[in-house]
Amino acid sequence: AGDSLDRVGQRLRRDGAAPDELAAVLTATALREKAAPKFGANARAMLFTQAGLEQASRLPVAELHALRFAGANAVADLGCGLGAESLAFLRAGLAVRAVELDPLTADFAAHNLSVEATSMRAGGDGAPTHDVLTGDATELGAGSADAVFLDPARRTAGHRDTRRLASSDDYSPSLDFAFGAARAARFGGIKLGPGLDRELIPDDAEAQWVSVDGQVVEMGLWFGDTARPGIRRSAAVLRRDAGLVGARAATAGDAAASSDAPVWHELSAAADFPDADTRDLGEYLIEPDGAVIRARLIGKLAAELDAGMIHDGIAYLTADRATPTPFGQVFRILEELPAREKDLKRALAARGIGRLEIKKRGVDVDPAALRTRLRLKGAGAATLILSRSANRHIALLAERC
Repeated sequence: AGDSLDRVGQRLRRDGAAPDELAAVLTATALREKAAPKFGANARAMLFTQAGLEQASRLPVAELHALRFAGANAVADLGCGLGAESLAFLRAGLAVRAVELDPLTADFAAHNLSVEATSMRAGGDGAPTHDVLTGDATELGAGSADAVFLDPARRTAGHRDTRRLASSDDYSPSLDFAFGAARAARFGGIKLGPGLDRELIPDDAEAQWVSVDGQVVEMGLWFGDTARPGIRRSAAVLRRDAGLVGARAATAGDAAASSDAPVWHELSAAADFPDADTRDLGEYLIEPDGAVIRARLIGKLAAELDAGMIHDGIAYLTADRATPTPFGQVFRILEELPAREKDLKRALAARGIGRLEIKKRGVDVDPAALRTRLRLKGAGAATLILSRSANRHIALLAERC
């Protein structure tokens, strides 16, 4: 009822609660609060580990994955973690065979799937069958499931304070096993980090980079019936501001959504899209979403916005008019300021800019250190964009459209 967990813990300790039980309960409660944005209302009845929660897919992303398996009967979630993907598969009406190597995490996944199944039955819809197996996915395999989803562990083992693995050779299960299992099933999908070496992307897979509110969260590889004909590169962008022009469902099927549901938008192509030609600065600058950049679809976005590159190899576009797009942030260029730091500092002071967002591409600048050196004062606020255009450094004062 508004008390902090620390105060609740102090009161319960005074009342004689067992220390170990109290620590476990307080930890579970804190993790449930942190999980609410990812898992929704059911998080209040679920169990989490810190590491598992950090690595779990957001609910809208897991639901996006589940759409890929339309037509499947059962999904083997090999390396299910806390069960985020399996929950989405259940909601999509798919039977689930979940496999998890860590016994505690497997116990929590079984609990979480039971919570979901109970909620579904209470709603009158019934729930598909599900089973959580504890063991090595490479040994237990997919069983009779006609679909396979894998999320190879990309961090060291443990329930908290894990670290990211530097090499894909250390993933568990290995990429070779994941590729083989995904190819062997009629429907196959693999969740990987967005920075995976592009040389490792198989030619027979559709690669999709996913961003949520501007943050690139994953790359998915899709095989068999989950890969769409003619598409090998795509960027799926989740934006909360649903009124943008150009909204498209990120997968085939165009599922109806409530007015307050997240809105997915997608840009796709048969291969990496050639970059647009460079051009002179226009009135507007566009910063493509990170998923668009990772998918190498900047050129396609430029074509849709009638825009060009400001410089070869730099992921900024420029245009003469502002076209609303979910695939990037549009800025109106107010004026070009001197790029030399001493002159830039003087120009910002003259304009009374006290709050400054600094963005940069193609220049060796530390925005935080620069902001300190500029010693900003004043009531004004603006965005400063540092980059290169026509082989010269530029400093653009801009505002978000």
